[in-house]
Amino acid sequence: MPLDSISDAGILAERCDVLIVGGGPAGSTAAALLAAQGRKVVMLEKEVHPRFHIGESLLPQNLRIFEKLGVAEQVQALGVFKPGASFISDEHGAKVSFSFADGINKNYTHSYQVKRAEFDELLFRNAAARGAETHEGTRVLDVALDPVHGSRVTARDASGATRTWLARFVIDASGRDTLLAGQQGGKQRNPHNNTAALYGHFRGVTPCEGCHEGNITIHLLPQGWCWMIPLPGGITSVGIVSTPEFFKTRKGAFEPFLMESLRQSPSIRERMEQAELVSPVTTTGNYSYRATEMVGEGWMMVGDAFAFIDPVFSSGVMLAMASAELGAEAVDAWLDDPARAAPLMRTFERKVKRAIASMSWLIYRINRPVLRDMFMQPSNRFRMRDGLVSLLAGDVHANTNRQLPVLAFKATYGVLSVAHRLGYRLRGGTLRKVESAPLPA
Repeated sequence: MPLDSISDAGILAERCDVLIVGGGPAGSTAAALLAAQGRKVVMLEKEVHPRFHIGESLLPQNLRIFEKLGVAEQVQALGVFKPGASFISDEHGAKVSFSFADGINKNYTHSYQVKRAEFDELLFRNAAARGAETHEGTRVLDVALDPVHGSRVTARDASGATRTWLARFVIDASGRDTLLAGQQGGKQRNPHNNTAALYGHFRGVTPCEGCHEGNITIHLLPQGWCWMIPLPGGITSVGIVSTPEFFKTRKGAFEPFLMESLRQSPSIRERMEQAELVSPVTTTGNYSYRATEMVGEGWMMVGDAFAFIDPVFSSGVMLAMASAELGAEAVDAWLDDPARAAPLMRTFERKVKRAIASMSWLIYRINRPVLRDMFMQPSNRFRMRDGLVSLLAGDVHANTNRQLPVLAFKATYGVLSVAHRLGYRLRGGTLRKVESAPLPA
């Protein structure tokens, strides 16, 4: 029997330092970094790459991690150059573009739009090339946590056979499957942002006139918002995010409902006149949630396995990979000395939660009139616009100097919210009394 395997009650269990559940961006990042440190890493992915996944728009702060993983050139080769983001509002009759180059952090000033099937496979194969043992088509059935004797992870592989591993540490990177949170009963819906999405891939979508080529475009709608993401090969990812109440108005199949919903917006209808659907229309519900705990003795959650927030600002992949990077550093230290690693574990948890909170502040308010007014009529007083751009770029671990413009933006939002309750809206850079009764702020 090999030294890295043991037999317990007649069941052969393979030993490893770290077992990672999930082979998406978070899992692959953690696997690559830990394997590069000489750790014996096993990563289990339930599907087989390449597989479709939504969330194709990346942020500039992803670039630093790509460099660390050694995949920067490969990502550039498979992606569409993304210099920023554009917001379009029929209500305001305007479109506004935010260039990442205008952010306070000048280290990374662009990103990419990617087909996630290709992107995720690239990261998964890179983890294997760096020494991680990777398994596809392998679904985890159960995790019995035990930091003293080793946590037992049972899975069914592609052949249907049951396999068991004993891991010193378990990283849950299972994404929206939320394996450990579901097993522990700790998954909670976010009451501030209960949304759903309907989306598909199209060919022949008209580019946004006046927007920077390669920008993601966000169309603000009365019932939510719509993304349009240019992808390689002339494909555009198009989706609508709205409340469950809006989707309950659907009478028939998803495809005609999506097309009719898109036609209700004049700015979207103009861009979709020549568009042809080239993929199935897919729906995803219960967008926002988080687990009650993200770290325990001998285990942690990274990426969407801990929390998922509305993707309006394309933060998903960046938050997932950044949490995996921080988590891998803490786990590497824990494997040497759990007691000495405790401060790193606390830092990991604090930084991840702070990053989520930074993005969530904007996300919870994107459908409110005051924030939409500020987005569509941006001011750079106190460098508010520059700070907002840095936040949109994913600079969520910024130092105090870069946080001050964001704080000024939030303070201005608070003042305008009070004015809104009194019946005033921001128009042309000034507050004006509006005829209709103000919406709730």
